[in-house]
Amino acid sequence: MLPPDTIFAPATGYGRTAVAVVRISGPQAGPALAALIRASLPSARRLSLRTLREPGTGELLDHALVAWLPGPGTATGEDMVELHLHGGPAVRAAVLRSLAALPGLVPAEAGAFTRRAFLNGRMDLTAVEGLADLIDAETEAQRRQAVRQLDGVLGRAVERWRETLLDVLAGTEAALDFSDEGDVDDEALAASGRVAAASVRDEIRAALADGRRGERLRDGFTVVLAGAPNAGKSTLLNALARRDVAIVSEVPGTTRDAIEVRCDLGGLPVLLVDTAGLRETNDAIEVEGVARSRRRIEQADLVLWLREPGGDAPPPLSAPVRVVATKRDLPGDATGEDIAISARTGEGLDRLLAEIERNAAASLGSGDALVTRERQRLALEACERQLDRVVTHGGTLPAELVAEDLRLAVRALGEVAGRVGVEEMLDRLFAGFCIGK
Repeated sequence: MLPPDTIFAPATGYGRTAVAVVRISGPQAGPALAALIRASLPSARRLSLRTLREPGTGELLDHALVAWLPGPGTATGEDMVELHLHGGPAVRAAVLRSLAALPGLVPAEAGAFTRRAFLNGRMDLTAVEGLADLIDAETEAQRRQAVRQLDGVLGRAVERWRETLLDVLAGTEAALDFSDEGDVDDEALAASGRVAAASVRDEIRAALADGRRGERLRDGFTVVLAGAPNAGKSTLLNALARRDVAIVSEVPGTTRDAIEVRCDLGGLPVLLVDTAGLRETNDAIEVEGVARSRRRIEQADLVLWLREPGGDAPPPLSAPVRVVATKRDLPGDATGEDIAISARTGEGLDRLLAEIERNAAASLGSGDALVTRERQRLALEACERQLDRVVTHGGTLPAELVAEDLRLAVRALGEVAGRVGVEEMLDRLFAGFCIGK
């Protein structure tokens, strides 16, 4: 096979910065650096001050710190170069033009560096997903969860389970191959295999029995503000967001569509959703707004039912509900409500935020979930089903069927780490990465 192209891209953001880092990876990384500095390569794995020149004309480009990183002990597993340039956009653009003119060099696509790291065995798929989550992390809990995945907490568990099952599979196949040998105790070998399979199955079950905290932490805890028109939903959303994100009016039915605000409560991601007031109406647009409100309420992790003085109690809802008495700066009875607030004066808002944070923490955890993506969960569930079949029926099934169940279980674990059957998913995953990552 022909060697892959050498890729290059800026690894820092665009705009005016103190330092701009450009990364190069591939077989032509070393020659590209030599062409820019017009000299032999500097000492490996050390930052060296060099003058960069346009390879064709010799024009001065920049005085920069450069690092020559020979593979395979690099982030991508290939020869790599880093150029630490002055951060002006013109400097970066001039260096990128010079690299593009060199033979064998092409601009990197989104996620190209991380994809090479995966393909060269420097990262497994769970670590790649952890890196993607770390880039997108907005809260402390999301950062903590992503770092755990990037550090390999799930990858190591999956590899340990896989090694155990490979040993069980080897023993099962050995019993098949030597079933006519008198010194092979087939029953004892099968029984010990079922014990080991049960141990792995139970560990996977424990990992899956987490209330989907990992996936939910990535998406955030959804709190829907619901109630009758003019109950104070938009006013409360503006107060919690500390900015005017929703129009506030005394005219009923002002809010027609859901308005979302993301916030960080105690390091947890919370999505606040303002919805149209629930009432019967002949306005076609408001009817659609009410229908959307009902759908958002059904999908909510927590519903705050806002009730102004004299307002109605909430109808039966599938999501957990907290009744919030609004407009406490006005006269009225607050009996029956969980929390009483005034968005105008700030009364009760601290208590309301504490209640939301408590519910979010109970639902999302603190970033300690082992499974963080639906893809991982589906593969582990498939593995658990195969192992349960081995443990439950392995004593009565033919050894050939037990071996096939074990092979399917091992394959499912391979899908978690990215060993098999993930080609289409890789394209979608890496497309979400930054250029230069």
